[in-house]
Amino acid sequence: MGEYMEGLRLFAIATLLPAALILCSVAWGGVWAWAAIGYLTVLVFLLDRLVAIACENTDPEAEFPAANSLLVALGVLHFLLLGLGLWAAAGSSGLSGLERTLVLVACGLVFGQISHPVAHELIHRHARALRVLGRLIYTSMLVGHHASAHLRVHHVHVGSDADPNSARPGEGFYRYALRASRQSFFAGLAAENRLRAGRARSLASHPYTLYIGGAVATMAAAYAFGGETGLYALLALALYAQMQILMSDYVQHYGLRRATLPDGRLEPVGPQHSWNAPHWFSSALMLNAPRHSDHHVTPTRAYPALQLDPDAMPMLPYPLPFMAALALMPTLWRRVMDKRCGKWRDMSSGKRSPVAMPGE
Repeated sequence: MGEYMEGLRLFAIATLLPAALILCSVAWGGVWAWAAIGYLTVLVFLLDRLVAIACENTDPEAEFPAANSLLVALGVLHFLLLGLGLWAAAGSSGLSGLERTLVLVACGLVFGQISHPVAHELIHRHARALRVLGRLIYTSMLVGHHASAHLRVHHVHVGSDADPNSARPGEGFYRYALRASRQSFFAGLAAENRLRAGRARSLASHPYTLYIGGAVATMAAAYAFGGETGLYALLALALYAQMQILMSDYVQHYGLRRATLPDGRLEPVGPQHSWNAPHWFSSALMLNAPRHSDHHVTPTRAYPALQLDPDAMPMLPYPLPFMAALALMPTLWRRVMDKRCGKWRDMSSGKRSPVAMPGE
């Protein structure tokens, strides 16, 4: 149990420290705002690359009672940071224009790199209250439908054209983002409607009522609090967070496709259908989201117990946040990733055995 608590301690430190830095930014401005952004970008990258710590697997059957407690704490903290970010940008915070912008950027980074993995973990939990909290987090970022699209569409059709969030081989990020953001909304809605077909349920119980109504309520609250400035600040935060969510899906599934079996069905989801990253600190910051293959194979496994097997799972050459930034440069992205995608497609079709790529 000691080693499990040690692992959870790292998750807690990595995820809670950015919030503390943002709180200091709102209170005192100045260097604290730069420190919050630097932590989530430069420091995370340096710790991943310069500090050699082996990524060990914990017992996959182990239970982590404290893991959900951290998720709930981070979920509550998300709403606190959302309120503080809007107050810093549109309220009487006393911050300069530059400091207000820096606080918003720092909050956006937290929402994309921490709040998103938190909500993602919550919507996979068995307890209804935890699932609702995850949906509310996504709804506050004006992308509540991601909860339905992720569970009902992405996990079912991942690695195929039926999943809007599985990037196709050669598809650039910007084209992907325009397509996936639109299609995932309607794919999630269609999936929820199929589940409700033939059942007498009120419109109020439909998940999309929460997503759309909650988004409208969140925008109305931002406007009531800070007028147009408050609304624009919320929209900027939401857009920034949504872009990072799309980048995460893009990077973790780019170019990896499931084969079609002779009977027309897709092959079962396997470890070869997601990209992973073994880098220790960004993994802790993102609650082991970079261990993506095991999550798709065992979606209900608690994040501290997710497994990593570099021999059986596609590995990204750099940490996930860095690869997300690289995706913004499609030509360079394809130069780095297309050969790796081809290697794993060849392996899946049985053409040849694994060969290490440079940087892996």
